Amino acid sequence: MSGAALAVVVVVVFLLALYLLQRYGDLRKQQRMVLLGTLLSWYLCFLIVFILPLDVSTTIYKQCVLDNTHHSPPVTPARGANQTEASSSLYPSISVPKACEEPWSYIPDGVLPVFWRVVYWTSQFLTWLLLPFMQSYARSGAFSRVGKIKTALIENAIYYGTYLLIFISLLLYVAAHPQWKLTWTELQTIGITAANTWGLFLLVLLLGYGLVEIPRSYWLSSSHGYLLAKTYFKVAKMATEKAAAEENLANVMEEVAAVHEAVRYNHSLRKCVDTILTKCPTEYQEEMGRNVESAGEEQNVLPTKRGLVKLHKKVISAVQRHSQTQVQWSILLDQAFHLEDVAKSQSSPVRHLVHSFPSAHQHGWIRRFIYTPAVEWYWECVLRQGFYRLLAVLLCLLSAAVVWSECTFFSTHPVLSLFAVFIQMAEKQYNYICIEMACFISILFLCVCVYSTVFRIRVFNYYNLVPHHQTDAYSLQFSGMLFCRLTPPLCLNFLGLIHMDSAISHQDRIQTSYTSIMGSMHLLSFISDGFYIYYPMLILLLCFATFYNLGSRCLNLLGFHQYITDDDLTSDLVDEGRELIRRERRKRQKAEDGGNRRWAWRERYGVSGTTGRSRAGYSELKDNQDSPVTEIKESVITFTRRDGEEQHTRLLQDNSSDEGSPNRRSTGGRYLSLSPPRMGIFDDV
Repeated sequence: MSGAALAVVVVVVFLLALYLLQRYGDLRKQQRMVLLGTLLSWYLCFLIVFILPLDVSTTIYKQCVLDNTHHSPPVTPARGANQTEASSSLYPSISVPKACEEPWSYIPDGVLPVFWRVVYWTSQFLTWLLLPFMQSYARSGAFSRVGKIKTALIENAIYYGTYLLIFISLLLYVAAHPQWKLTWTELQTIGITAANTWGLFLLVLLLGYGLVEIPRSYWLSSSHGYLLAKTYFKVAKMATEKAAAEENLANVMEEVAAVHEAVRYNHSLRKCVDTILTKCPTEYQEEMGRNVESAGEEQNVLPTKRGLVKLHKKVISAVQRHSQTQVQWSILLDQAFHLEDVAKSQSSPVRHLVHSFPSAHQHGWIRRFIYTPAVEWYWECVLRQGFYRLLAVLLCLLSAAVVWSECTFFSTHPVLSLFAVFIQMAEKQYNYICIEMACFISILFLCVCVYSTVFRIRVFNYYNLVPHHQTDAYSLQFSGMLFCRLTPPLCLNFLGLIHMDSAISHQDRIQTSYTSIMGSMHLLSFISDGFYIYYPMLILLLCFATFYNLGSRCLNLLGFHQYITDDDLTSDLVDEGRELIRRERRKRQKAEDGGNRRWAWRERYGVSGTTGRSRAGYSELKDNQDSPVTEIKESVITFTRRDGEEQHTRLLQDNSSDEGSPNRRSTGGRYLSLSPPRMGIFDDV
């Protein structure tokens, strides 16, 4: 098994990173360099997390070999379970302890140091140099590669200058001490220490939030009532964002239309305008084409090249934001309909879940044979609540262990860190499987708390990870930057929790290969003996602040609405969301009924070729409903009342969004009334 575990982890982690990128990014439309940079950054960070437990078990094995060598110098410990015949004949009275068996995941000497060096420095190059440049390159509105590169360099000049100033300050601090000699290794240590200090500062903030929010979210999610109310709240907020995105897109398209009419086809800037038009939605492109054909000889003000660059950037942002809100709105509607169906099924005597609007994925083989409506009913109405609460309790215990260990990991005599106690107990038994599993579960929980916060956090409209392929290039690369900056200090902090970092535990033992790459932190004693030890204790205060929703209440006061159960504004938004869902349910039900009627109509009249009278008495059905302009498509049928010959008309389908208005506007500009006509339409038939 030598090296096989490392190879398996490398492949599995790559597939995990590729799946996440496929879920959040668009592999078909986004730039290849953006996708490659994001995939590489996520992949390297996940590699560090998954391979660190193998490094810990390998280090414990080496420490065992070293300890037995010191106690019995003439004996060379064997890596296998049995010794060779030669060694047994030379030293028949001394046997190598069985505890020093080679672990199943043992990685040969010299592999891990090279591996960590390549992974670490590649991730640091990505997060500090390449990804910030690619962010500015992707957001630039320039029309050429040279222009994009120039814009990216200008935007990152201040960014790079700030970090250069910090590095020079640390360099002067070290140079002020004559007993220190500035070698290349020490310069590397200074850079690594500066990067880890910045990452640890952000790590504690995100970890303090995730340790409380993740267990609490699972506990609250066990209640369907809470989930439904929070979904109503999200729907109300998303309706506002959706309207704002649509208005912003319309305003930007007006600017594009003005530029499109002003710049003629023989102008030098026409190529730039055509590039902008390709980024606009298809319906707006068609509408602009019709407007140009019917436009007069009005002369608009010609734009400048810089103005077109700014407009190009605004178009990319507005179209992306509009697409995100549309997809998020659709997802929220499906979630609300599903939760309402579950609430109805809980009080229903029939033990299978009935969906109001079955989607296409519900007809797959998994739904038909495994996750059937009966199984879904038992999960949603019976098992889900208990499972989520049990999971929340387990996560709460892990969070308490992390908080306690973060506040006490500096104490080595006695050992107070719970993670260090578990690892040392397994080390005494030399149970490498338990050591690796304990390390993997612990560091995985820490990563979930930190990474889930990165996926949930939203910085206005600049950074927001949206699933279903709706995340923009800037947010993808920003997440890659955060992962590369948070993962190394997270792993160092974990090694400190289990007392395998000599800079914190001050123990004389073999260091892990990962710690050896980080260099000796004793070069900057005020960081290794001060900041790295006492700053993580701030997690306790952050956990209390998260538990009492202090951050959410502050954001709520600043105008960023957050879901707070005892807030009046939250209740108003929940009521508003409930009304919006009721309205959308009526619209969707109306569209579904119209589709059923059209299907019945085709089955009855549209297939077998009916008589001329039938074709004259009924209007033609139109199936194309994808026009950008709101159209009213109606089929009119006549009927005779029993008390007279008066005929009336009825609308079969109406796709207009204004349901309550008495009049509807058709494509040609005429208004169709819903009131009964004064005379029959087909009196002469």
